Amino acid sequence: MKPIVPLLSLVVGLVNCAVAQSASEARFKPEWDSLRNYRCPEWFRDAKFGIYAHWGVFSATQGSAATDWYGRNMYKAGHPNNVEHLKRYGSLSRFGYKDYIPLFTGEKFNADEWVELYVEAGAKFAGPVGEHADGFSMWDSTVNPWNAAKMGPKRDIVGEMEKAVRKRGLKFLVSMHHQWLWGWYPTWDKNTDAGDPKFSSFYGPAYPATAQSRKRPGGGDENMYADPLPSAAWQQVWLAKVEEVVTKYSPDVLWFDNRMQLLSEGVRKKMAADFYNHALARGQEPVLNFKRPDMELGTGTIDLERSRMPDIYPEPWLTDTSISRSSWAYATDLEYYSTDRLVDDLVDIVSKNGCMLLNVAPAPDGTIPEPQKERLRGIGAWLRLNGEAIYGSRPWLIYGEGPTQTLVGHLADVKFNGFTSADIRFTTNHGFLYAIALGWPEHGKTITIDALSTAKYSDEITAISLLGHSGPLTWRRTVDGLVIDLPDEKPCANAYTFKITRNPLL
Repeated sequence: MKPIVPLLSLVVGLVNCAVAQSASEARFKPEWDSLRNYRCPEWFRDAKFGIYAHWGVFSATQGSAATDWYGRNMYKAGHPNNVEHLKRYGSLSRFGYKDYIPLFTGEKFNADEWVELYVEAGAKFAGPVGEHADGFSMWDSTVNPWNAAKMGPKRDIVGEMEKAVRKRGLKFLVSMHHQWLWGWYPTWDKNTDAGDPKFSSFYGPAYPATAQSRKRPGGGDENMYADPLPSAAWQQVWLAKVEEVVTKYSPDVLWFDNRMQLLSEGVRKKMAADFYNHALARGQEPVLNFKRPDMELGTGTIDLERSRMPDIYPEPWLTDTSISRSSWAYATDLEYYSTDRLVDDLVDIVSKNGCMLLNVAPAPDGTIPEPQKERLRGIGAWLRLNGEAIYGSRPWLIYGEGPTQTLVGHLADVKFNGFTSADIRFTTNHGFLYAIALGWPEHGKTITIDALSTAKYSDEITAISLLGHSGPLTWRRTVDGLVIDLPDEKPCANAYTFKITRNPLL
């Protein structure tokens, strides 16, 4: 394998030429003031639901407790991934992460089948992980010789997904996580293959252990810090990978994992400006998703990982979450969320002006396991019945009511146990108010909506229907709430939606 560094100047020059525009042609400049002119497009606000897939070399590690972090954890003495790896393959100097690449076969991968399932699930935007933290690119890359077109599946996964997604009329997303590559592998450890200089084009240059993570006296997530910070040459490779994806595949949505804060502001600003200008030149309405504090507010759309806003946020935002509580990637012991939980999460997020990006975890052969298909089809069935309360909707005066308080903060949803039948969320669309109850009462035949009591809401309510139920409903308003008599049978398996017609006093 030839090292990448000697080719760097030529590659970066070619990529920059492909995306560069003159000052008179460029709408955005690589400056925060210019990038703050960004406005999230209406299509994204309307879409509400997208799907992507953590699928890569890490999927081929399989085993128990396998995750997208396997490539890092397998080198940590005593970690379950390390113990399992040593038991199966022996010394890390003989069999390292690079040796999983031939096991990542993808022989049954079919982009059209994936996207057909995503459409059935009701997704409006979708795509692949372009490059995860492990440094393996999922596209046909001239920047990175370690890529899926030349190794493993020997197919351009990003390219095939782009064609399939656009064919079905969805917006195309690519997620990028490769800023994590700095310090991901123990290149300081000469007892592993990661410390062998002949593999530095994959594992990275030799650096001290503090480049992987650095604890700070003031606290915080140690993985967000590094010493030393990435070199200028390494950052240019990072940028060249992004710009290659942008120029070759023109994603509508470019999504970034956290830890971009390790990169210079200049690199981050250039990445955003080049992406926006390329998309706009093609007539696209681009979306750039990032986590704070990686970009300045107003320069893109905020993403929260396995978390959500506690209340209505004035700007559109995104939650990325997974179909599994235990992992983003394929494993033999995945712990799945129920369809009910996933639907409730979607409703809660939408009620607060957000969208949800749901991850699936395909097997190394490229198939999506049946339990994941079942959940996606369940979400789609619910959206076909209740979609008017979701797609194109906007928040109401309040997001909802009920006893359950959602947890906030990075990865908070992993600890969240879900909603109750007493939790209700609100959306509006085409003049209608939608009250979405997140569970059918276990006892009793009525539901009471406190926010619509005569003591709290003065507009007249003239009609109420239950989506999926053909018969009339009886209801009444009191000072204690809007009381609705429920039919004998639920209209669907998950949350159920009341469509409320109002007559404003003025």
